[in-house]
Amino acid sequence: MILLGILLNLFVIKGFGKANTVTADGVGLSRLDWKIRAKRQNQKERSRAWAVPSVVPVFPGTVDCIEAVKECIEDSECKRQFRHLEYCVDEEAVAPLNMEGRQACVDAQNNLMDYQNLQECKCQRGSRLEQQCLSVYWTIRFPQGYDDIETSPYEDIELELVRNSETSKLASIVSVSSLPLTDQNQCLKAAQDCGLYEKCGSLRSEYALACTKIIPGTNHCNRHKCHRALRRFLERVPEEYSFGVLFCPCSDTLCGERRRKTIVPSCSYEERDGQPNCLNLESYCLKDNLCRSRLADFQQNCQPSSLSPSGCLRESGAVCLKAYAGLIGTIMTPNYVSNSSTEVSQWCNCEGSGNQWQDCLRILHMFNSNTCLRNAIDNMGSSTPRPVEGTPLPPPRPSPQVQRDDLNINLLPEPNALCG
Repeated sequence: MILLGILLNLFVIKGFGKANTVTADGVGLSRLDWKIRAKRQNQKERSRAWAVPSVVPVFPGTVDCIEAVKECIEDSECKRQFRHLEYCVDEEAVAPLNMEGRQACVDAQNNLMDYQNLQECKCQRGSRLEQQCLSVYWTIRFPQGYDDIETSPYEDIELELVRNSETSKLASIVSVSSLPLTDQNQCLKAAQDCGLYEKCGSLRSEYALACTKIIPGTNHCNRHKCHRALRRFLERVPEEYSFGVLFCPCSDTLCGERRRKTIVPSCSYEERDGQPNCLNLESYCLKDNLCRSRLADFQQNCQPSSLSPSGCLRESGAVCLKAYAGLIGTIMTPNYVSNSSTEVSQWCNCEGSGNQWQDCLRILHMFNSNTCLRNAIDNMGSSTPRPVEGTPLPPPRPSPQVQRDDLNINLLPEPNALCG
């Protein structure tokens, strides 16, 4: 288990094959196959939602979408209209609706406007029923409002948790990482600290194996399993550990390369034959409820503002970092662009965008020209950090001391031993 966790820091398999299209699992699909799979997935998520009697309560004042739709189907009229919208979403996933069909969907959507709980419901990120909940959330926004990917479908408990109970933890990370850098590789130290915490070490080892194991008979990994393992790590490990390995400060390219390879780029997003067009990448993201939701969450919580000291409209660099981390393990997984800076971006370009060039640049600029995101990341490693949440930083809390360096490369097994 320890060796698997270590391997991520020292070895990343290169040259995984390119899919025919950008998909969540790295397997090429035609556009029709993709739509059919999306339709079947929607139906599967709904059947699971109806089978579960209850969900964990959301933040007070917020209605969970699964509970809201269960309330809806107890009302015959609400149920009829909602079922019609489900039909609309399924048909649109296979082929665009004609004008008459779309108008019928609009009418059903308008008829549901009086059901307040459905209109205001939200979902819990990382919950057991997240996918089913998101299916409900986006169904009631079809077709009007379906393109609104700047409003998060997730409850505001993320913001409340960071401000009320997690701010001190994040501030502690910032204060420790803001100390003058020594000769020690800070990303190596963050990995060692993660290994000392059982949950962090085990879940990191889990995604290391999932993202480096080759599918038998192919030359590529199982991207779907890699993404799922990455999300588990980021959703279940406390930020003081997960943020430590994601945003560790570096003063040399060796450390920077370790930081860049933390999420195993060769499996989690890179394609052997080059970068896809950003418009295509976003298009496939929007066909997946989870990716669409994480992108909307990112755009809401990392919206920049020149009037804010933090550079964020919502005055919360911490929430921006959580939303950014939420994109890792989706079709639009972002990462550092090099081993010599903290600039991040999508693995895509705008070649061949034609008259959609500006739309394509918008996608890139959400990351590489976003002052809110840049300030939030820089705060994790700046010697003069900007204020975070307007909360005074507590005294630095030193990380656990590692008595013995277990990362001797000469003790590691051959890389292929992990891929059998």
